[in-house]
Amino acid sequence: MDNFLNDVEIKLIALDMDGTLLNKKGQISDANRLAIKEAQEKGIAVVLSTGRSFHTSREHAESLELTSYLVTVNGSEVWDDKRQLVERNLVNSELIQWMWELTQQHQTKFWAISTERSWHNEMPEDLHSIDWLKFGFTIDDDATRELIKQELEAKGEFELTNSTLKNIEVNPLGINKAKGLSMVCSRLGIEMKNVMAVGDSMNDLMMIKEAGIGVAMGNAQDIVKESADWITSTNEEDGVAKAIYKWVLSRNAR
Repeated sequence: MDNFLNDVEIKLIALDMDGTLLNKKGQISDANRLAIKEAQEKGIAVVLSTGRSFHTSREHAESLELTSYLVTVNGSEVWDDKRQLVERNLVNSELIQWMWELTQQHQTKFWAISTERSWHNEMPEDLHSIDWLKFGFTIDDDATRELIKQELEAKGEFELTNSTLKNIEVNPLGINKAKGLSMVCSRLGIEMKNVMAVGDSMNDLMMIKEAGIGVAMGNAQDIVKESADWITSTNEEDGVAKAIYKWVLSRNAR
């Protein structure tokens, strides 16, 4: 496997945030910062590819002095290096209302991301006046979670993933991090085979599968580890830095 991967030229590093780049305290370690800085100095694009909104990821991008694109809300939005919007994919407000009613019916926690802000366990009075990007369910009970997942799948309108084993993340059908990264690659004149993607959850699965090198965190969900080309350390052990040094910086030094 390593011999095959050694033939892959990495020109872009795509990083999930929660459970990957960030530790349990929501911070970026010094080792991860240094590896990212060194990669950018070698001309490698570093792209945050996250389920978070632009508003909750931009500060981290700025603190890392990232000079490339951002893929936010699981690929629902793509932002360029000047932080101008390139693409946006909305969820119909009627579907948002239907999902909100599901949470009321099953008494579950939820959140939703609009183009302006995030909502947690509350919704605006007129949710049809707002542009929605994603809806999420947090469900402790396995049976309830499976039941809701089946109802969502039956609609045939949604891309379903998760960012923890307890939640369901809902984007428009066909929208995911891999699709967002594919657009970024197209604009940069590179291919997905030139990408190293690093993540830990179901919402990272497509980008890990489609990247030239797909890396699962040591703390990743089993299905992500099974689909990855390589497994690095956990997000508490500078797993991102270790992946960058092994698959990107080491070969640039040859």
